Amino acid sequence: MKLAFIGLGTMGGAMAANLQKAGHEVHANDLRKIDGFKQWHASAADAAQGCDVVFTSLPGPDDVDTVAAELKPVLHPGAVWFDLSTNSPHRVRRLHVELAKQGVHFLDAPVSGGASGAKSGKLAIWVGGDRGSYGEYESVLKAMGDQPFYVGPIGSATVAKLAHNIASFSIHTAMAEIFTLGVKAGVEPLALFRALRQGATGRKRTFDRLAEHFLPGKYDPASFSLRLAHKDATLALELARESGVPMPVGKLALDELSRGIERGWIDRDFRAVMTMQEERAGVKVHVPAEALQDALKE
Repeated sequence: MKLAFIGLGTMGGAMAANLQKAGHEVHANDLRKIDGFKQWHASAADAAQGCDVVFTSLPGPDDVDTVAAELKPVLHPGAVWFDLSTNSPHRVRRLHVELAKQGVHFLDAPVSGGASGAKSGKLAIWVGGDRGSYGEYESVLKAMGDQPFYVGPIGSATVAKLAHNIASFSIHTAMAEIFTLGVKAGVEPLALFRALRQGATGRKRTFDRLAEHFLPGKYDPASFSLRLAHKDATLALELARESGVPMPVGKLALDELSRGIERGWIDRDFRAVMTMQEERAGVKVHVPAEALQDALKE
């Protein structure tokens, strides 16, 4: 298949190379000349000329808008553009509307797996937009990533990617507190790592655990009560003060548990504090337990 790939950085270069290895005719473009591509073009417009499918992998929203200005005059009706960049939801929705006027399908398709995943093809590709276009080119996506997944309407994939990344950043921020606490309180780092991995939280994938109580909203009877969680969090924060380790994330968690106790939830599962965040955000998050179990099998 003849396709264009614009943006050959660490991620894009590896993904484009995998498309070429899979036998696709890749018309490539980047700000700098990259060796190894049989069809190289000096501009994004030249690369996309006559291609039914276009991929972009760019640093950010402004870069996507710049390339869009080059591509719009040359994309023909029926062409499909997958933007693999981590973009802004409102910008991808705007581009979707603008390109639809000329019969072009624009889909947001951010990726996750890092440089190693881009090289090996062990890559998640989340897609939002026209489902028919996703289905038509799913096999092409699989040449770049082993786990393409249709998320929903345009912008959905970008929202999922941003949610995924802020989850990662938040977890690692909390882990920084946890490891500095444990080490400063006298536990050798490797021993601490091994101990944490053996615990209930450490034995299961982080997001798999959400299917047990959190997402189904099953807080009664408690698997681990708010009473016990508050006691343990209080002890941990006391240890942090004694050890001279600042723990702002831990303090936020304790404050939330305290608010749950004030609501009279002391014997409910500690994850009931999710209810307060739903109230603040003005949204209800609930997934039937049966659907979650099916998802875990995927």
